[in-house]
Amino acid sequence: MIAKPDADVVIVGGGMVGATLALALHSGGLNPLLIDREPMDAQLAPAFDGRASAIAFSSFRQWRAIGVGAALEPLAQRIEQILVTDGRSPGAGSGAGLPSFLRFDAAEIAERSEGEPLGYMLENRHTRAALGAALHAAKIPVLAPARVTALSVEGPAAHLILEGGRTLRAPLVIGADGKGSFVRRAAGINAIGWPYKQSGVVATVAMERPHGGVAHEHFLPTGPFAILPLTGDRASLVWTESPGPAEALAAAAPELFEAHLNRRFGEFLGAVRCEGPRFVYPLGLSLAERMTTARIALIGDAAHSIHPIAGQGLNMGLKDIAALAEVLVDAARLGEDIGSPLVLERYARWRRFDNVMLAAATDAFTRLFSNDSSGLRLLRGAGIAVVNRIGPARRFFMQEAGGATGDLPRLLMGEAL
Repeated sequence: MIAKPDADVVIVGGGMVGATLALALHSGGLNPLLIDREPMDAQLAPAFDGRASAIAFSSFRQWRAIGVGAALEPLAQRIEQILVTDGRSPGAGSGAGLPSFLRFDAAEIAERSEGEPLGYMLENRHTRAALGAALHAAKIPVLAPARVTALSVEGPAAHLILEGGRTLRAPLVIGADGKGSFVRRAAGINAIGWPYKQSGVVATVAMERPHGGVAHEHFLPTGPFAILPLTGDRASLVWTESPGPAEALAAAAPELFEAHLNRRFGEFLGAVRCEGPRFVYPLGLSLAERMTTARIALIGDAAHSIHPIAGQGLNMGLKDIAALAEVLVDAARLGEDIGSPLVLERYARWRRFDNVMLAAATDAFTRLFSNDSSGLRLLRGAGIAVVNRIGPARRFFMQEAGGATGDLPRLLMGEAL
């Protein structure tokens, strides 16, 4: 007699990507089960994840479609404009002494995007809290803290053994467990990639003057310096440096850090004050050689991790979710085996090209903009200036960044499964 599965889908990794997938599958009638190594309450603490994420407007539509949008809306800061500048000097976005700049404005694509902004900025801790509340309301089972110690596939099911001996069985296991994914390694899927010899110093700052919903990205020889607007005239700061200086900045006394910050930031938003802890994240590229294998699929950072230069990291994972959820829900309604290679290949085929191309593009941008070569500086300055003068090119890049191009899954169009 074949044992009854514990769930239709077991998702390993209860972060923002894993939780969103669980809610998407549940909205389509499937029964997911979520596992995470950390207690869910611990993931809501301010010191757990100090980052904020840029969310494409198509990704936010997905959250609305699965019932999380209303909780996130008051916490989200609309990005109305993005100003990109390039130069050696501090003073991001001030325009002083900068021969080239690129401005994206949501008003230019308002008709196509139905009035959506270029994107939304959300603090990760708020997103985690809203997703956690939605999981609880939907009564989706969550095992946390729980650690998977073994994963195997036998016939029509995948088997997981948890620390302590408990065994789970399901037709499909999803790896949403980050860059060092246990699921990916257990499935025998290799990842290619490299470090960038850069780290991002992340902090939340309060500003004297209103930011107006404008995101600033200033390219310096050490890497991008980004000022990303948050609610309440605050901003998420992403300050890229080589690893040594990045650690020193994060460890500096508050008054010393703020002195460096105000010199780098410039005066265009008045005095800037750091709020809360500072975090350091090493930057690199990682891309799984395959997104699926027998009864196993990868999403989010388990499948791909990129440089934050274009703000697309989490959005790639949210696109994975929209495609995978649609494939699985449609297959289940047709009576197909949702863990079969035929079904999983539909998901891999849908996402493979986009993920590879975006990873390659961000790698090229990182190498192009994280140096002080005079020749490359002239090249990228000319490129920025040309794109800024060509309206159709600007609008294309805005639509692309908003996730509104190509073969879109229903969730990214705001439609229910």
